[in-house]
Amino acid sequence: MSEQDWANETLLIHAGRLRSQFDETSEAIWMTSGYVYKTAEEAESAFKNDGSRFVYSRYRNPTVDMFERRMALYEGAERAFATSSGMAAVYAALAAGLKAGDRIVAPHALFGSCLYIINDILGRFGVQATLVDGTDLAQWREALSRPANIVFLESPANPMLDIVDIREVAKLAHAAGALVVVDNVFATPVLQKPLQLGADVVVYSATKHIDGQGRCLGGVILCSNAYGEKVAPFLRHTGPSLSPFNAWVLLKGLETLELRVARHVENAAKLAAALEHHPKIERLSYPGLKSHPQHALAAAQMKGGFGNLIAFNIKGGKDGAFAALNRLQLIAISNNLGDAKSLITHPATTTHQRLTDAERARVGITDGTVRLSVGLENADDLLKDLTNALG
Repeated sequence: MSEQDWANETLLIHAGRLRSQFDETSEAIWMTSGYVYKTAEEAESAFKNDGSRFVYSRYRNPTVDMFERRMALYEGAERAFATSSGMAAVYAALAAGLKAGDRIVAPHALFGSCLYIINDILGRFGVQATLVDGTDLAQWREALSRPANIVFLESPANPMLDIVDIREVAKLAHAAGALVVVDNVFATPVLQKPLQLGADVVVYSATKHIDGQGRCLGGVILCSNAYGEKVAPFLRHTGPSLSPFNAWVLLKGLETLELRVARHVENAAKLAAALEHHPKIERLSYPGLKSHPQHALAAAQMKGGFGNLIAFNIKGGKDGAFAALNRLQLIAISNNLGDAKSLITHPATTTHQRLTDAERARVGITDGTVRLSVGLENADDLLKDLTNALG
């Protein structure tokens, strides 16, 4: 059997494996910055960069290479590029395909740092940005009725869990000449495969569910060989490389990814159903509930569950939200997500604090909004903690 014949569960444990001369069971950590050559001629040959030799760990490293190969096979991509963080993956995936005068189309509902890259950083280099309501196909049609170069989106979106119709947006984008880049971190590679829905590039913050235990930073870009020819030199010369140790941690995380995500989903569904009509909550957003405006679309795009993120507005605005967060005893206040531990954050003052009041209102973030990343604890214990905190 070749790797291409293996089921997903097997890929997450064995794909891309390299063994040293010591025949270790667990993947090795090659903590080295460089590599040596027996002769000057061998060094000259290695720098032809044909992939036959590792020449510098900013370019390639054996442990990082295992992580990349495993992610590519699991995602169904031709190439994978590991990066030092999720935001490094987002920026590289976009910047590698854009130049001055190009145009990017994206939803208003994005992680704050993604909006900063699109509006501020890329804008300074002459890239025009057009922002739309990601849930409104009419706005996508209007924005893509003229040529564009890249479409970037999250689905579910951070933090209010809007669902974008990836398949239809991809059709519109391709007709406009644009490449489609999807940040799939909320859905995870377990629950959603954007490449199968028409996307061209997928990015992850591996810091989240792929590690899954809050231990390290990492990111990954998954794409075709053709787009990889643009991404590879960008990464090679700008240097947002993943450390071998972090790559090893992420490899260990992949081994249990499907098991953990299944428990995440189970817990989140229980909490969302129990809290949906709580008297202290004004609005609760979870794609798995029929009350979610894009529930049917989420069910069509996401297979095996709806993720572990829940957003809800606590009555009383910022004071009400802060009071509830400060009464939590089990769930920790943190802006991270995808951890084994349940984590909660107040987007208006953390992840989306750079946005203006009007920009937050446009995507549904209020002063009472909180985002809950449901962990692997007992769901009844989590519900008791939330119920006590809400009062």
